[in-house]
Amino acid sequence: MKHLFFLLGVLQLLAAVAAMYKQWIPNTNFETASNWDKGRVPCASDTIHFEKNKVVSVFLESPHALTDMYLPLNGEFVLASGAGFAAFDGSWDPGCDSGETVRFADAEHHVWFDPRLWQAVSPGGELEPSGRIFSVDEERVPCHYDDVIFQPETSFRVNIDSSQQVINLRSISLMGQELSSPEAWDEYLRGPSAPLQFHGNGTLRVTGTGCPDKSGCACGNAPDGHRICAALLGASGRQCPVLVCRSPLQPLGHCCGVCGATINLDFTPDFDLQKFRDRLVQDLLSQPKYAGVQMAMSKVHKAQTFLGVIPRSSTPFIQIVLIDDGAGAQTGTTAEQLAADIMEDIAQYGDTLGISSSKMEVATGSTFNSQVGSHALNRITAGMVSGLLFGLLFLGGILFLYRKGKLRLPTLRMLQLWARAEEPVSPAPASDPGFDNPMFDVEPPSVDFEEKALQEKAPKDQQVFYINPLYDESYTET
Repeated sequence: MKHLFFLLGVLQLLAAVAAMYKQWIPNTNFETASNWDKGRVPCASDTIHFEKNKVVSVFLESPHALTDMYLPLNGEFVLASGAGFAAFDGSWDPGCDSGETVRFADAEHHVWFDPRLWQAVSPGGELEPSGRIFSVDEERVPCHYDDVIFQPETSFRVNIDSSQQVINLRSISLMGQELSSPEAWDEYLRGPSAPLQFHGNGTLRVTGTGCPDKSGCACGNAPDGHRICAALLGASGRQCPVLVCRSPLQPLGHCCGVCGATINLDFTPDFDLQKFRDRLVQDLLSQPKYAGVQMAMSKVHKAQTFLGVIPRSSTPFIQIVLIDDGAGAQTGTTAEQLAADIMEDIAQYGDTLGISSSKMEVATGSTFNSQVGSHALNRITAGMVSGLLFGLLFLGGILFLYRKGKLRLPTLRMLQLWARAEEPVSPAPASDPGFDNPMFDVEPPSVDFEEKALQEKAPKDQQVFYINPLYDESYTET
């Protein structure tokens, strides 16, 4: 019997990780008490008030008597079988003596990119138990290859403002009807209900196709990551919780840091994400000693930059996030142990699984953030360093033998140029000798002569003359 329960637990975990169905939680039903400002459903003696300028779609499940009701300019009532409104006949209604004005709450603030408004469900729509598998915040909102479910017999209104022009989905189910083709979805959008249910600058598109890559597909919500974090942190005072670990880890796609461990995997075309996830769940995560550990695993893209500033491209890798329920100094230690077991499994079977390298980071309540490389990564790094050292030693040995004259190398033009460049260059003359002029054959005056001439400068009343070499020296001009 014990083994049977263990097997059922493993199967439950495998089913949970395979689920890609996300269900919208809020509704705008008439019978939902939280949709009214008084926190209760209006009774027969109340006055029902819908805001005049608010657009709304309201599902009515049962018949209701009313005294008075103010309707919006644009909206609809979706009536279940037998549902409707009737005028109050004045008879006594237990618990309805006040006759208050009850206002319908504003549904405009419900946004698509709020992880708190979605929940993971099975293909049949049953709520998945919160257990060992979780998702980073960006993946709690429907990803591009997920199936979206709006509960049957419910009305809703959701703001689909987005930084993406199109929000791709595999399928959308409304009022119990699954729309899994672009044609079926386009037809629904042309109907009267779609503009009342969806508003904002985004556009939903149904593709009808799942992820085509066995190594997994990125969620696709990164462009709206700021909206997701704003919705989460806005509900908690816009502050991430204070963690026990000294240097929290920051997984991609997650709004706040975590204590525990992360593993990043580089993969080859042979890698299969679903098979590897099932392997970890069945062989490691389901062990009793890891009962308090939760795991998230998905393909993510890390942006690459040139010089740390200029965006260049993005690199895909598999991210595994492990957290546990430890407290104080024990926070993250069980997750660290599981991460070490996963790294050991990768070191032994990584080549077979299609994993080329891996890196583990740990942050616990008793240690600083540390990094541990996988066996494959260490092997590659060691090989590169050894090759570089061998090359330098080889070149150094050749140069040593050549200098000692024990090794002769063929004469190369480059060596000649190098030797020629090393020859001393004759110094330039101290002064410019000028050039020869055949018209003059006279030695230029020396510096001493110029100084003497200045010292023996004649007075103004004496005659001054000069010698012109073109004429006879005996000819003078005063």
